Amino acid sequence: MTLQATIEALVGAGSSADKTEARAAFNELKASLEAGTVRSAEPDPSSPTGWRVNTWVKQGILLGFRFGDLVEMPAGLPFSDKDTQSVRKFPIQSNVRVVPGGSAIRGGAYIARGVICMPPMYVNIGAYLGEGTLIDSHALVGSCAQIGARVHVSAAAQIGGVLEPVGALPVIVEDDVLVGGNTGIYEGAVIKQRAVIAAGTILTGSTRVYDLVNGVIITPTTSGVPGAPGGVLVIPPGAVVVPGARAVTVGAGKSWGLSLATPVIVKYRDDKTDARTELEQWIR
Repeated sequence: MTLQATIEALVGAGSSADKTEARAAFNELKASLEAGTVRSAEPDPSSPTGWRVNTWVKQGILLGFRFGDLVEMPAGLPFSDKDTQSVRKFPIQSNVRVVPGGSAIRGGAYIARGVICMPPMYVNIGAYLGEGTLIDSHALVGSCAQIGARVHVSAAAQIGGVLEPVGALPVIVEDDVLVGGNTGIYEGAVIKQRAVIAAGTILTGSTRVYDLVNGVIITPTTSGVPGAPGGVLVIPPGAVVVPGARAVTVGAGKSWGLSLATPVIVKYRDDKTDARTELEQWIR
């Protein structure tokens, strides 16, 4: 059987699945994830979001948790984790720069050539980091998140993990995106190429985004994936998104003068925006 068929059969067997076979399938999947030949989600031009979920990959990752044994993992501090969830090591030939100081990349994550990881940061299993991407200090790239090439994930930014439910689309950040510091991009968010997400912006699958340039409100759409909760928010290519506020117009909130935080598209990326974001090249 193919790896996909094997994993689906093991998942279907539930707790009665053979542990040795399940671990072997997981290890094969982990190696394929690290090589970038298998992904938890991949581009699909026929999809409304431009991406499709590979449910069986997430199922395979979950097999590693179910059938893993707890072992000691000496790595500076005394860690313990499932023996199937090892930490990745990179030879010099990989041209991946991981600066010392409290960072970890879990096995089963794809890290392309030229990626830079500033301490402390964390990349979880199933994640995909494209060539030349920078993960800055205190940043998180969650399970199965798909990060494109030449993306800058700034300090303390949180890219959410979406491992369960298996049918849910993971967080997608496409090529040449700038993710500002203290930004949160969580389940159901798709950031298209060359967008700029300003510091402190929060985006989820239930967030409305107010596009001042085009005079429209971007609302999440239903994912159309069985078993997947909520919707999917797609930030357009080149959009510059900043934190904003929307006045409360009903109830006591109106008389109290309250407002709610909401993201706002204030412009679309131009030569001036590109010039400012190119400053990051000096630290590479």
